[in-house]
Amino acid sequence: MKVSLLLSLLLGFASAANFNQDIDVTWGDGRGKILDNGQLLTLTLDKFSGSGFQSKNEYLFGKIDMNLKLVPGNSAGTVTTYYLRSQGSTWDEIDFEFLGNLSGDPYTIHTNVYCGGKGDREQQFHLWFDPTKDFHTYSLLWNPQRIIFSVDGTPIREFKNLESIGVPFPKRQPMRVYSSLWNANDWATRGGLIKTDWSKAPFTAAYRNYKADACVWSSGKSSCSSSSPSRNSWLSQELDIGSQQRLKWVQKNYMIYNYCADTKRFHQGLPKECTAR
Repeated sequence: MKVSLLLSLLLGFASAANFNQDIDVTWGDGRGKILDNGQLLTLTLDKFSGSGFQSKNEYLFGKIDMNLKLVPGNSAGTVTTYYLRSQGSTWDEIDFEFLGNLSGDPYTIHTNVYCGGKGDREQQFHLWFDPTKDFHTYSLLWNPQRIIFSVDGTPIREFKNLESIGVPFPKRQPMRVYSSLWNANDWATRGGLIKTDWSKAPFTAAYRNYKADACVWSSGKSSCSSSSPSRNSWLSQELDIGSQQRLKWVQKNYMIYNYCADTKRFHQGLPKECTAR
């Protein structure tokens, strides 16, 4: 019994994500730290600098999960980001951004999808829990048919591939995972009305359980084999009826901005994907 328990613990540890193996802290002059033998990562922001990291690998499609615990207390003016992005001036990008708040106010989740360097597809949400009290799982599913943003397994947004009607979709450029904690007090909280209170610094966000079930892109080739698609079921994953119902629940109760409803901004007509059925 003791041997099997030890084996299971060892196997569990071996299969756990390890930030030392998977992630490079890329900026922040020591403000980004990998701790607990690679099981925990923290990013810190103070008056002088924020910090950030990126994945060692590039991916062309994947399901990326990360546990985050956001900056607690008065985090006004701060932004914690977690996103996929390709290189170059016509980049693709899939964004989670967490906009800080005055203590007691809800965090805002800002989402966006870029293709060929063009975004303008923002949807924003509040959460049905306090994201600073504990770790929660934020997931990006990206396959050739759709992008799904999820929180603790509940989908909050779906962006479908509608290239058939002329809507660009990111599917040709490999992307890395990035994250950062930085000062954006000119726009982050109530459009910049609420500034960062540096007396509350340093601000810290924490990460664990990074998992990239994804097609690694290296030397112009993908690690995913067309001969074994069953290993990568997420490559054809879509929302089942239950997930569609949860998505509608979130969008009805917690969405606070939807570009597809902003007729003032798009006074010459909403983007094509907004009216597609």
